[in-house]
Amino acid sequence: MSFSVSDSRKQRLSIPLPDLQLLEAFVAVCEAGSMAQAAKQLGMSQSGVSQAVKALEHDLGLTLLDREVRPAVTTHAGHLLRERAIGLLAQARTLVTQVRASARQEHAQIHLGCVDSFAATVGPALIRALSGSAQQILMWSGLTPTLTEQLRGRELDFAICTDSAIDDARIVQRLLFSESWVAVFPKGHAVKPLNTVRALADQAAGLPLIRYSQRSVTGQQIDRFLRHIHVQAPRTYEFDATDPLLSLVASGLGWAISTPLCLWQSRQYLNDVSVLPIPVTRLGQRHFFLLSREDEWAGLDEHIARVTREVIRRNTALAIRQAMPHLPSDTLYCPDEETP
Repeated sequence: MSFSVSDSRKQRLSIPLPDLQLLEAFVAVCEAGSMAQAAKQLGMSQSGVSQAVKALEHDLGLTLLDREVRPAVTTHAGHLLRERAIGLLAQARTLVTQVRASARQEHAQIHLGCVDSFAATVGPALIRALSGSAQQILMWSGLTPTLTEQLRGRELDFAICTDSAIDDARIVQRLLFSESWVAVFPKGHAVKPLNTVRALADQAAGLPLIRYSQRSVTGQQIDRFLRHIHVQAPRTYEFDATDPLLSLVASGLGWAISTPLCLWQSRQYLNDVSVLPIPVTRLGQRHFFLLSREDEWAGLDEHIARVTREVIRRNTALAIRQAMPHLPSDTLYCPDEETP
């Protein structure tokens, strides 16, 4: 009689597998010579060991101990099971040891994905600060949608992104810091302090808006912000990155909305532009989040979040404040503690 692959698999699945803890109790009884001695070795009660052996016999449908003899001795089935169980338990212990060692090795190599503006500014200091937490940190940069997909696909262990709308219950999100939108104009353009968000339209009169593209979360968020404050501007120039965007602003070809971190990333243009803080509104900020898979890193995710905030406060925020001292101190805001 021949069996198909599916039939063979069904046949294997129909055979009950013994519980390893029950097997361990049975082998301990065989080697110790009594329930009482086995209980001492296993740190269990004598009744617990007895129940474990009876449960194993029930699961296998076999009598493993002849209890008519004092002390009990193994039956023929019990003798065969003991011989094979010793090797099986040894293999199970080796498996656990190898998996733990492999997990520690993977822990030693962290795959961290970051949006470009973060990787280029905070990234180097963060890697130095985390050097004691892992043997090797591999960093990728890219757009938030790509990074979140890489995290879901386990190409990344952690991702630092600018969008918290991740529809996946397995992904934990931690707020790292926030930064407010700022307006950027050519150096020669006459500018006045922006007392209201509506003043943006007057300030930008005669200049086209140079945008971040819709492919980026930043571009999408800025578009929502503009709609929120009822500022309309035709779509003329769009870029995924800050360098080309600021180069056009510095050349007098338009104005832009950006963030302190993006400007610090492209700081070679700061002498050729004027940066104005925008009054904060509900949609007037972008937020950075640390994304990780739930319950996989034994506290390493909290450690990365804490170290990131320390780097922001002690390094990045100070550098930005020195380069753009006219910006309010809370334009780049890092909470002291994790915000849910």
